[in-house]
Formats: sequence, structure tokens, C-alpha cells
Amino acid sequence: MNIKNYEDVLDFWFDEKHIPLQFAENEEFDNLIRKEFLTTWEAGKEGLLVDWRKTIRGRLAEIIVLDQFSRNLFRKDIRTYTQDKMAIALSQEIVNHPEYDTLNKEEKKFVLLPFMHSESTDLHDWAYKYYLELDDEGTLYFEDKHREILDRFGRYPYQNEDLGRTSTEEEVKWLEEKSDGSYFS
Repeated sequence: MNIKNYEDVLDFWFDEKHIPLQFAENEEFDNLIRKEFLTTWEAGKEGLLVDWRKTIRGRLAEIIVLDQFSRNLFRKDIRTYTQDKMAIALSQEIVNHPEYDTLNKEEKKFVLLPFMHSESTDLHDWAYKYYLELDDEGTLYFEDKHREILDRFGRYPYQNEDLGRTSTEEEVKWLEEKSDGSYFS
């Protein structure tokens, strides 16, 4: 099994040429992640990246593998979400870690994303102070938009099909209105 080290993950993810692709739906970028990191993701889902947790940057890399790479590797697939709870637990550990403030703003954004991906309004409430402390207008905007969707529907309707859930009439109407993918505008 060709498992990359955590510095490989961080170097790749925060490479200047990859930053513009982090939130884009880009098949070429997804395929590159698949080629370089699929075996690392497989190890992560089995809990085999545990040694990375010895450092805060290793924990950050594990979050990126479990939370972000899952979304690149498995678009429109339940596997997009199967590692979310582990990523949330790691993020909770990091924000309470004495070295949290050694991470830069860009790194902290990815620590906070698992909270944003959660459908738990209680978790969003708990995490909101970290978004405020981050002091990043764009990240706070997207957190607020995620929360608006949760407040309206109690879940993210755009995940229903992937998770095998039946959409309500109101969700179907909203999804049709947002068929261009503009869920957060």
C-alpha cells in the first residue's frame, strides 16, 4: 500500500496551483487526487493514519484526507460522507489543542470545514465561535449559508440522492431552483 506522508498531503493541497481547484468540481483535479492519494484515503478510513496525530499538522492532513479528498474522490456517492464523523472528531481535537494558533488562516479553514459539512445545528452552534475568531469573511459567509439551509430543511437537500434519502416537495422545488448548483447564493 503506497501511503503518502502527511507533509505530502499538505504540500499538495496548499500548492499554489491547487488552491483555486480546492472547491471546484474539476475532473482532472479529482483524478490527480485519486492517482496520488486513493491508497492514503483508504488507509485513513481504516484508521491507519493514527501516527499522523502526533503533530497538529499531521492531524490537519488527516482531516483533509477524510473530509476534502472524500469529496473529490467520490462525487455523487455515499462515500463522500462516510468519513465526516471522524473528520469532525479530529477537528474538535485540533481547535482545543494548545498549538491550534500555530496554524495559519488557510489551514484553519480546513480544520473548520467538517463542522460546516455537518447537518447538526448543535454542532454549528458550538463551532460558530471558531468561524468568528477566524475572521474570514468568505468562510463566515459560507457557514451562514449552510446554516440557513439547515434551519430551513433540517438537512442538506443536495445530499439526499447520494445518501438514499427521499426529498420533500419543498426540497425538490428548492433543488430545481438551484439546479445550477448555486446552493449558497
